[in-house]
Amino acid sequence: MNPAPSIVLFTTASGAGYGMLFWLGLLRPLGLVPQGVAFGLIALGLAVFLITIGLLSSMAHLGHPERAWRALSQWRSSWLSREGVAAVATFLPILLLGLGLILGWGALTHLFGLLAAAGAVATVYCTGMIYASLKPIRQWRHPLVVPGYLMLSSFSGATILAMTAAYWGQAWAPALLAALGAAGAFWVKQSYWRDIDGPAPADAPTIESATGLGAIGRTRPLEPPHTETNYLLREMGFRIARKHAQRLRRVALLGGFAVPLALAVLALLAGGTLWPVLLLSLATSCALLGLLAERWLMFAEATHTVTLYYTGR
Repeated sequence: MNPAPSIVLFTTASGAGYGMLFWLGLLRPLGLVPQGVAFGLIALGLAVFLITIGLLSSMAHLGHPERAWRALSQWRSSWLSREGVAAVATFLPILLLGLGLILGWGALTHLFGLLAAAGAVATVYCTGMIYASLKPIRQWRHPLVVPGYLMLSSFSGATILAMTAAYWGQAWAPALLAALGAAGAFWVKQSYWRDIDGPAPADAPTIESATGLGAIGRTRPLEPPHTETNYLLREMGFRIARKHAQRLRRVALLGGFAVPLALAVLALLAGGTLWPVLLLSLATSCALLGLLAERWLMFAEATHTVTLYYTGR
């Protein structure tokens, strides 16, 4: 698939924002992040900023952004619509959480934080299911796609929250979660890439199954259907050179996961405030750059079965 920059930005920014919202809503009632109003509002504002940037970039990908509201009506059958409904619904507890922080609602604020965290999980899950539900794309119809979305969101959100909490000198809990998330994301992506590089499943569509000629042996097109490229080949049959894919995978695994993991561990061991702030700021920068590479690959390495008609594979 042709990686649209708007979708790459959407899945990276909104995933990080929802991950940050999740950990803020979960850790604040437990006292594992700074309890001051200033920290709560800054962390919440940063999460909302990332979510909004992501949602606006996704609308820019639509042919008619002014009609985006219509997608909300198809929630019974469409994961895209469910994602939109979950995203809109999550803004209500976000608003109440912000008001609770300002007005000092106490335990009620914690409740709204937990509701916002639940909304964040639901939204990211729906985002992953948009792709995992598409049967014609083998690389997306994979059991690790949805866990991968949730893990990457959790990891990036924890990293940004740890960086923010470091300014208040209380970053150990989100930094530990960032380190664990980096390790989990590393494992999930390695496992995913190993699977999609392997042989296709036995039930995967082939030109033989499409034509019904498999019984007589291997089938191939006699002549190409077109003498030049077209829209379907550009969008559905986008191919990335293997050497470029391997290079970007290393960027994602090492720069996006391994380096932030090491930096988060160093931040946990460092004393004071300055070193954790510097280390976790660098970890956040590396994580977001690595995730941009990983998101780009998520689309670039996916091939629609319509390409069988053009290439025979």
